[in-house]
Amino acid sequence: MLWIWIGLIVIFVIVEAATVQLVTVWFAVGGIAGLIAYAFGLEIWMQILIFAVVSAVALAVTRPFVKRFTKGRKQPTNADRYIGQEATVTEPISNELSKGAVRIGGLEWTARTVDNSEVDKGERVTVEAIEGAKLLVKRN
Repeated sequence: MLWIWIGLIVIFVIVEAATVQLVTVWFAVGGIAGLIAYAFGLEIWMQILIFAVVSAVALAVTRPFVKRFTKGRKQPTNADRYIGQEATVTEPISNELSKGAVRIGGLEWTARTVDNSEVDKGERVTVEAIEGAKLLVKRN
């Protein structure tokens, strides 16, 4: 059983290193606990129970902290400065027809409305968000 625990720990660490998503680190911690249980001579069912409980507790305790620190790390771009700014419609916007464009900051952008409304050429709109290479706008 010694080599099974060591093998599991190694596999979990390799998978974690390959994914960098904190997917299996909790199971590696549980594997270490199972290995310690083996070292104390506990029966196999007890080792597995300790592995499962320690893995679950490690996941439950650390996951909220990890999510808080990794969430919201959006890389701002130069285009983000357009959010909240006004733009002029240069091609009528129709989400249904998948067409429309606006001019802002001297550049022409593909545009769609956030509320699926249609906007005529020449109208002023406010940029609400950026989705890929499209501005999501709302009528002023």
